[in-house]
Amino acid sequence: MSYIRFEKTLMTNLQEALPKEILRTNRSGAYSSSSILDCNTRKFHGLLVTPVPQLDGENHVLLSSLDETVIQHGAEFNLGLHRYAGGTYSPNGHKYAREFTWEKVPTTIYRVGGVLLKKEKVFQHFHNRVLIRYTLLDAHSVTTLRLRPFLAFRRANELTHENSALNRDYKVIDNGISTCLYDGYPTLYMQTDTHAEYIFQPNWYKGIEYQQDLWLGYAYSEDLYVPGYFEFNIKKGESIIFSAGLEEVDTTTLKDTFDEEVEVHKPRENFIQCLTNAAHQFHNKHDNEHYVIAGYPWFKSRARDTFLSLPGLTLAIGEVENFKKAMATAEKALDDLIEGRPISVDIQEMDAPDIPLWAIWCLQQYARLYNRQEAMETYGDLVGRLVKYIIEGKPKNLKLHDNGLLYSDGRQYPVTWMNSMLNGAPVVPRTGYIVEFNALWYNALIFYSQILESKGNDIESIEIIRLAEKAGSAFKETFVNEYGYLFDYVDENETSWLVRPNMLIATSLENTPLTLTERKHIFDICTKELRTPKGMRSLSPKSSGYNPIYAGGPQQRDAAYHQGTVWPWLLGFYLETCMKIYKHSGLSFADRCLVGLEEEMFYHSLGTLPELFDGNPPFSGRGASSFAMNVAAILRVNKLMSKYYNY
Repeated sequence: MSYIRFEKTLMTNLQEALPKEILRTNRSGAYSSSSILDCNTRKFHGLLVTPVPQLDGENHVLLSSLDETVIQHGAEFNLGLHRYAGGTYSPNGHKYAREFTWEKVPTTIYRVGGVLLKKEKVFQHFHNRVLIRYTLLDAHSVTTLRLRPFLAFRRANELTHENSALNRDYKVIDNGISTCLYDGYPTLYMQTDTHAEYIFQPNWYKGIEYQQDLWLGYAYSEDLYVPGYFEFNIKKGESIIFSAGLEEVDTTTLKDTFDEEVEVHKPRENFIQCLTNAAHQFHNKHDNEHYVIAGYPWFKSRARDTFLSLPGLTLAIGEVENFKKAMATAEKALDDLIEGRPISVDIQEMDAPDIPLWAIWCLQQYARLYNRQEAMETYGDLVGRLVKYIIEGKPKNLKLHDNGLLYSDGRQYPVTWMNSMLNGAPVVPRTGYIVEFNALWYNALIFYSQILESKGNDIESIEIIRLAEKAGSAFKETFVNEYGYLFDYVDENETSWLVRPNMLIATSLENTPLTLTERKHIFDICTKELRTPKGMRSLSPKSSGYNPIYAGGPQQRDAAYHQGTVWPWLLGFYLETCMKIYKHSGLSFADRCLVGLEEEMFYHSLGTLPELFDGNPPFSGRGASSFAMNVAAILRVNKLMSKYYNY
C-alpha cells in the first residue's frame, strides 16, 4: 500500500481534499502544481508554469488545467472541477474520484459507471513539458475521452480576463496543435501519442476563483481561455499520453519518455524518502549555473536560504556533487561580494550582512557531513577570504568592534532572517550585537584557525584563536543573562529580553563559547516556551508582542510573520543541541519531535514541508507550499542522528 494514499471518502470531500496540493518541478525553473483534485486553489497553480526570459524571467502560467470528459452511449461525464463566483463548484468531477496515490508519480483513479480510468502525471526533467497518461482499466462498451485545455498565458502572480488582444490562431501539428495567445510568449505545443480529433471551439470560462488567494486578501478571480478540445476513443487496457510543452515532440517517443521519467523517480515510501524527493525539487539549473530555489511556488534563489539549505539538500542525502555544483555558483557570488563587484549570478540578497557567516557555516557542514580534510583543502581559502573580508570591515552594515563582536544596524531595514516589513519599517528591528551573528562569528574563527593549523600556518592560526577568545568572552558577557538564556540582541540603548529561537543557533554550533550547563539551560527554556509539534516558535507566548496566527490580509500576516509563528528549520538547531547535550540518550526524544512533521507529508503540499505554521493549536500550515530550509533542516538533523545510531 502506498505511503501517500487517499480513498473515495476524502477525495469526494472538498473541505478535506482541496487543501492537499501536489508539486512537481523540472530542475530548470518550471513547475506543475495543483490540488489532488486538479482544481487550482492558488493563482500560482497550473499544469505548466515556466519562466519566460524574453518577457521578464518570472514564472508564467501557460496551461492552467486540463478537464477530462468520459463519454459513453452519448452521455458525458466531466471529471474537471473549478470554483466559480459565490463558492460554486462545477462540473463536480470530484464525485467520480475513487483513489489518489503517489509512490513515484501522482496517480488518480476515477470510476464512471462501468468505466475505470487511471490518470498519471509526470513533469519531465530539464524540459518544460508535462505528460499525462490515461489508462482505461475497465469498460463495458465503447469509450471516448475528451480533453479540454484551460489556457492562461500570464504571470503566475497575476490574473487574466477576457480581452480582444488574445490570438486565437493555432497550427495543426503531429497529433495535436500549437498556439501562442500573446506576443512575447513561447508557443505551447499540445499533442497526444495517438490520433485525436481536435475541435476548435473557442470560449472564455469566466469568474474562476482561487480559494487560497481569497482567504489571503489578494485578487482571486479570473477568466481562462479554452480554445477547443481533443477527442479520441480509448479501449480497455489501452494507455494514451497527452503532452504539453514548449517544443514539438515526436509523438511516437512519448510512451518511452513517460516510462523513463517514471523509472528515474524515487518512491515515496516513508517520511525521509518524501523529504529526499522534495529536496530534489529545489535544484534549479540554467545558464550553466546550479541554484537552490528558496521555495515554491513564488520564491527565487536567495543567498541566506541557499547556504542554510544546501548541506541538508545535498550532503545529508549523499549527493556531494550537487553540493559542489551549487557551491561553485554561490562562490562566484561570494567572490563578487568580496571584490565589491555587481553579483554576476542570479542569487538574491547577497548583500545581507550575515551572508558571509552563513556561507562559512555551510562550508563547515561539508566537513562535518562528508569529509573534513577535503573540506579544508577545497574550501579553506574561501573561508579565509570571507573571514578576512569581515575583519577588514568590508561587508555592508557589518562592523567588527574592538571587543571582538560584530555589530549591524537593523533599525531602519531588517538585517536578519526575521525580515518582515510593515509600513516601511522592520516588524522585528533586531539591531546592534545580534546573537546568531556573533555565535556564527566565533564558530567561523575557530573553524578557520583549524584550517590554518592543518596547513601548517601556526602563527596566523594563533592570531585568529586570540580574536576568537576575545569574541567568545565578549559573547558571554553580552548575551548570557541572569535567567539562563541569551539576549536576542544588544544595542547601546536597548537590550532584547524577548525569548526567541535564534539562541539555539549558538547552542548547536560545532564551536561555541557556551558551557554545557549554559547550553542545557537555554535548551530547557526553549523546550518550555518555543517548542511545538511543528518546530520552534519565533517568539515565546510569554513575551510581549506574541502574535501566532499567520492569517488575514497582507499587513496582518506581515505583523505575525516572526512574532510567534513556527518555523520547522529551527527544529534542526534545537535537535542538534539536544544531541550535543544528551548524546545517545537524546535520540528517542528527537525521534518524537519529528512525528509532528511526518504528519505534514499528507497535508498542504504532499511529501514536503510548508514555509511556516501558526504558533497556537491546531498549528495550521501557512505560506509557501514547499520551503527549502525546512526540508533541508530535517534531512540534515536526520543524518546527524543516524551517526549516533550507527556509533
